[in-house]
Amino acid sequence: MKATNRNYRASFILDNRGKEETVEQMIEGVKKVIAEVHGEVSAVENVGRKDFIRVTDKKFTSANYVQINFSGPADAPANLREKLRLNSSVYRTFIQSA
Repeated sequence: MKATNRNYRASFILDNRGKEETVEQMIEGVKKVIAEVHGEVSAVENVGRKDFIRVTDKKFTSANYVQINFSGPADAPANLREKLRLNSSVYRTFIQSA
């Protein structure tokens, strides 16, 4: 029996300080991780660079925001967060059911 896939909308704040990688390369990296947790990307929206409302680091006041819609099993969001926790390119991850 195949588990039903659910739809999710994930927002990522990317940290490219001191990195050679472009934002597009970082997005591709995140999409690969989504595929690793059996997710299927349906839409990617690069929202662009935005200033933070609350600055926690004076040297890091803005970043690139990306929204990715994907479908996957019920455990995909938890697995995705766990895999991205160690990824220095992803500063924050927010995942909600779509």
